[in-house]
Parts: sequence; structure tokens; C-alpha cells
Amino acid sequence: MAISSGNSDNDEVFGEINVTPLVDVMLVLLVTFIITAPMLTNTINVNLPDTQPTFQQKEPKKPAVISVNAEGKVYVDKEEFALNALEAELIKRKTDNPEIRLNLNADEKVNYGIIAKVMASIERAGIDRLSFISENQGN
Repeated sequence: MAISSGNSDNDEVFGEINVTPLVDVMLVLLVTFIITAPMLTNTINVNLPDTQPTFQQKEPKKPAVISVNAEGKVYVDKEEFALNALEAELIKRKTDNPEIRLNLNADEKVNYGIIAKVMASIERAGIDRLSFISENQGN
């Protein structure tokens, strides 16, 4: 914004912006913000009593992992089990931890019949928390 000097004989135009009003407005806004910011927090200082927790929340145990490799061998937490011994192991783990969770991880080349037998063993053992582990296909 150009400002003329008011002298009609001289046609010079000042190309400078007067910054003083801008600084004044910014200082007023800053002071307003500094004054109102503490008022915006609606906290009341209260001294709370010390108490003991009424119960201890248990950390959830990690789920057991059942893996079936490409040859059809079954592993429970990296320990190999025969397919006919899997159910007994799962029942034992269910009695140790009634809220047991399982993750089933199987190779894509495994015969579906083996996976069906593993899932039947899991069902007969009474375990109802089962997750299937898979990998995302890369684009």
C-alpha cells in the first residue's frame, strides 16, 4: 500500500508499511491470551487419600502357538508333538490355564486334512479362544 506525502508538488510515494499498529494489536492479543489461559483450566486442587488396590489385575498370558510346517509336523510353542498326542497336551494346558488362548500358524502347503484334525483336537480339548495367523500379501 503506497502513501503519498500530501505535498502535491512532489509526486513521491512511500512504499513502506507502518508496522507500529500491527505490533500494538499483537501485544494486546498476547496480553489477553496470557491473562485468559490460566482461567481456561477448570481444575480444583484436591488432596486424595492413599488407598490400597481392591484387586490385582492379572497381566494376560501370552497365547500358546500351534504351528504346522509344510511336512505336516505339529509344534506347540516350538515343541514337536505327534498329532494323536496333541489333544492330551492341550487338555493338560487347559487345566493349568482355563483361559488359555491359542494362535494357529500353518504353512500354506499343508494338507487341509491335517489342519482339520488339529482344529478338532483343539475343540475336543475345550479351548474356545483360537486365532489364525497369516501374512499379508505384498502389493
